[in-house]
Amino acid sequence: MSRPISKLNNNNPIFTDNDPQDALITLNLGPTHPATHGVFQNVLQIDGERIVSGVSTIGYIHRAFEKIAEHRPFYQITPLTDRLNYCSSPINNMGWHMTVEKLLDIEMPKRVDYMRVIVMELARIADHIICNGILGVDTGAFSGFLYVMQEREEIYEIYEEICGARLTTNIGRIGGFERDFNDIAIRKIEAFVKRFPPVLEEFVELFIRNRIFIDRTAGVAAVTPEQALDYSWSGPILRATGVDYDMRAVAPYSSYEDFDFDVPVGTTGDIYDRFMVRNEEMRQSVRIIEQALEKIKKEPSGVFHADVPAFYLPPKEQVYTNMEALIYHFKIVMGEWDTPKSEVYHAVEGANGELGFYLIHDGGRSPYRLHFRRPSFINYQMFAPMSSGMLISDAIINMSSLNIIAGELDA
Repeated sequence: MSRPISKLNNNNPIFTDNDPQDALITLNLGPTHPATHGVFQNVLQIDGERIVSGVSTIGYIHRAFEKIAEHRPFYQITPLTDRLNYCSSPINNMGWHMTVEKLLDIEMPKRVDYMRVIVMELARIADHIICNGILGVDTGAFSGFLYVMQEREEIYEIYEEICGARLTTNIGRIGGFERDFNDIAIRKIEAFVKRFPPVLEEFVELFIRNRIFIDRTAGVAAVTPEQALDYSWSGPILRATGVDYDMRAVAPYSSYEDFDFDVPVGTTGDIYDRFMVRNEEMRQSVRIIEQALEKIKKEPSGVFHADVPAFYLPPKEQVYTNMEALIYHFKIVMGEWDTPKSEVYHAVEGANGELGFYLIHDGGRSPYRLHFRRPSFINYQMFAPMSSGMLISDAIINMSSLNIIAGELDA
């Protein structure tokens, strides 16, 4: 039975009637519930199937990455960034490398920028494939998930050809890449951008003509632009509300200003709009990759890192045979090169929004302080207020549409 509620401190609703038969039920949604998409918890007060209020609890896999980074040389921080949003880890790697390059004032060759753009856009596609595929699963539509997961596997094979890893890639280096894209990698990228668009269109068709999916998503968990900005949202979920804000366009990095692409925006900010914005972003990512492949051909071949011998590891064959290369290798790995005392902030457009790195450096071998601006952490703040008044089943789909990755949420 529904009962009148009154508001107490912190807007936590309580019943005015103390009859235990009419009391709210406390439901722990997570941290080990399969519907939470990660190790985080929401303590919900429910009236039947409807959520009255909730409190979000995080920190179940907190690994203190920022504090660990203060005891590591710059190079050894890259694997930590892999484990933030592991669904698109190359974007994390590139964002960190660009932050250090900003500190060191390293000028990057255009070809390296374009290579990074290819890798980051492949990572964006892989992340959106997971998000939208799982969103379909949560509404009972499993087929779409199967259609696109094979394409994610193809992206992982491209990663593997470039760096030897698939999920937590540790891809690239400060100053560029460890090695050039070989012919096999280029052929795989070209094959992917030809094969993926029709698969994506088939995937989208499965949903936009599915009455159950539309009823479960259209008009559900709608957010206004003002609400989204109040909570510092960024990424696809912000753009779904109609706010045209994309770091690649408003503060270009890695030569994104050289590319022609559109920033898709929604109108209602509901789950359906978030789904459609991500689909269009995948189309735009393919468009960017195609342009990058053409631009690489016009740049001098064989260039895959900047000319920064004090910070770029020399080739292994030289380390084994040349004393000077061995010394450089040792000094770089041990962090013995002088670095400027400075504060820098650099942000990239992660798959979930603005992924930022705030670095305070005192000239030592490790950062004095390092803070990760994790979009999942910022975006998740609104989940509990959004859930008030929703059915439990709608809250699950809403959580899926926010694409909260626990590794990025907790850090």
